[in-house]
Amino acid sequence: MNITSAVFRCSSQKLSQCPADNRWEFAFIGRSNVGKSSLINMLTDSPALAKVSATPGKTRLINHFLINGCWYLVDLPGYGYARVSKGQRKEFSKLILDYILKREQMYFLFVLVDSRLEPQKIDLDFMSLLGEHGIPFGIVFTKCDKLSANQTESNIARYRRTLLESWEELPPIFRTSSEKRQGREPILDFIGTCLADAPEPPAPPAKDGHKA
Repeated sequence: MNITSAVFRCSSQKLSQCPADNRWEFAFIGRSNVGKSSLINMLTDSPALAKVSATPGKTRLINHFLINGCWYLVDLPGYGYARVSKGQRKEFSKLILDYILKREQMYFLFVLVDSRLEPQKIDLDFMSLLGEHGIPFGIVFTKCDKLSANQTESNIARYRRTLLESWEELPPIFRTSSEKRQGREPILDFIGTCLADAPEPPAPPAKDGHKA
């Protein structure tokens, strides 16, 4: 897939503010500071599309970007950052869960994981939640240029083994580096295949909560 246009559509602080049109959505989520904004900018070939911050936890809204005029790339708030207040963490969790569990237009969720780290409990717990609710997702290993190829593959293999302790089948796995532009084509080709095979997206609910 080639991306010819990527346009910011809106930021939403609750589900009812998300776009009310029937386009499929591909969402990206991960722990704070996992490199999500950099990955989105690399995928869309738009260096300033998603704001990159040195301060983890800056994405606090659901951000929709209209891609090629036909589907949405969705930037979700990060999770697991301790320096926000407990009240904020609660709101982030509700915002994230409302979108993931209730947004019928979400076709697929990309869960970003730092390839340099051993499997983190918060990521594993989040993936278990997705599995319990039947949410289709894949794992995107970020920052794959920061270690040697052998170290990166060793870390990913360890992640696979950990997942297979409780999963019968592994989700799709992508290796990426925003700096090296690694993984761009596999992710975009995957989205392109999904869109080619997808049925018509469901109509979103109207503002009063009923179907449009």
